[in-house]
Amino acid sequence: MNGKSRHQQVIKAFEDFLSTPLETLLQRHLNTQTSAALSLFHDVAANVPAYKAFLAEREINPATIQTLEEFQKLPAIAKQNYILRYPLADLCRNGQLQECDMIAASSGSSGKPTFWPRFFTDELQIATRFEQIFHDSFYADTRRTLAVICFTLGTWVGGMFTTNCCRYLASKGYPITVITPGNNKEEILRVVQELGSGFEQVVLLGYPPFLKDVIDTGIARGVEWQQYQIKLVMAGEVFSEEWRSLVGERVGSRNPCYDFASLYGTADAGVLGNETPLSICIRRFLAENPDAARALFGESRLPTLVQYDPFTRFFEAQDGGLLFSGDNGIPLVRYDILDTGGIISYDAMLQFLAEWGFDAVAALQNESHNSEFNTPNSELSTQHSPRGIHQLPFVYVFGRSNFTVSYFGANIYPENVTVGLEQPGIQEWVTGKFVLQVKEDADKNRFLSVVVELAVGVEGSEAQRLAIASSILSQLLRLNSEFANYVPVEYQTPQVTLAPMGDFEYFPIGVKHRYTRQ
Repeated sequence: MNGKSRHQQVIKAFEDFLSTPLETLLQRHLNTQTSAALSLFHDVAANVPAYKAFLAEREINPATIQTLEEFQKLPAIAKQNYILRYPLADLCRNGQLQECDMIAASSGSSGKPTFWPRFFTDELQIATRFEQIFHDSFYADTRRTLAVICFTLGTWVGGMFTTNCCRYLASKGYPITVITPGNNKEEILRVVQELGSGFEQVVLLGYPPFLKDVIDTGIARGVEWQQYQIKLVMAGEVFSEEWRSLVGERVGSRNPCYDFASLYGTADAGVLGNETPLSICIRRFLAENPDAARALFGESRLPTLVQYDPFTRFFEAQDGGLLFSGDNGIPLVRYDILDTGGIISYDAMLQFLAEWGFDAVAALQNESHNSEFNTPNSELSTQHSPRGIHQLPFVYVFGRSNFTVSYFGANIYPENVTVGLEQPGIQEWVTGKFVLQVKEDADKNRFLSVVVELAVGVEGSEAQRLAIASSILSQLLRLNSEFANYVPVEYQTPQVTLAPMGDFEYFPIGVKHRYTRQ
């Protein structure tokens, strides 16, 4: 792409974003779902050197892929068989890394970052996800809003990406002002207290456990969160509805369906889907009706539940996992991100709920009228449905299937913990087996738990427990750059528990060991 055509592409894309109403953007999928995925495939097969090579190695002729059924038989790509196998430039269109204007990083299992280039136009389609939240949930088109970016800044994808998207909304006419303290807790508290009263609402955007820590620290210092009309945008973790209710209570939320929104996002492809007032309303019903949740998801645990736009992200469910296709600086076709979950159409979801005696749309209507902002003169009194009702499909996500756990938005890998147990002076005490979990204490604060199996004949002392915790921490900081940058210092030290060899709960003999538990 030459400079002139690039310039024209930017102008057209930005003009389209600024001039197209949100409702129009969210209806594009109704007649174009299949063709969007096929069009992306043919474009990538023709213009991305790495994908050309990937298909050629498998003797696949792109011209033979003409239907959705044929598309869904294509081999999936993943980090190991695609992203890490080809030069970074070859993963981009025309083999030109310079056609992207920004690069973000995500940490892999070794701690060595994976780089994800993107161009301005890639961010605009993600900005629509933020517009959904700020318009439908927070009514930010009519309320002066301070958006406080609490995601880690620097090369890490969350902070800069979120900042840019919020500024695009301001360009579109939303009265949003953005400030970027990042994950500096003291600066966040200072910003809110000094600037918050000048706005009608304050939106905190960050990882769930970190935002809770900010809120709890503020309460301990006398911050009256209620006066700021706090809203929360979160990403990176599955949390319970009890957690949402607790945090909502502490900030004075009167309407959890409209005061929170969680993003399903990745460094690989930006935001894939987002919570909506409708999806939150449904999830809260399912949390109170575990039999219904088990019937719907096939599990006793409650996944993240979001809606997505098939026009920009085409999801498929395969063997209990999720594949998606979407355009980015590195375009991805049937990409396996190793997340377990599934997809449910809008109609199927509402029909399922009706069979369990729940009308989600009617319930949301009642919720919306409870909002303190929704006066008789509000928009809701003049239309039948509240904001947040869009006929978009649902995707549910349990988390990574490759044995990682997510902690403050950082992916923690068993390999990182293993190195901590292999250090001199430590390895003689342990077998090398452990169970890595993220747990919550009584106050819903998360902590990193590591249960370690002791070697035969070792009883385990407090000094050994502390030494093991210190060793694991030092290796996590050394090997996992996300952990080092995302997790606040006071939450980094793992809580280590020592268990005897063959412990029935954690290390049963004769059973294949799993190093993580959700």
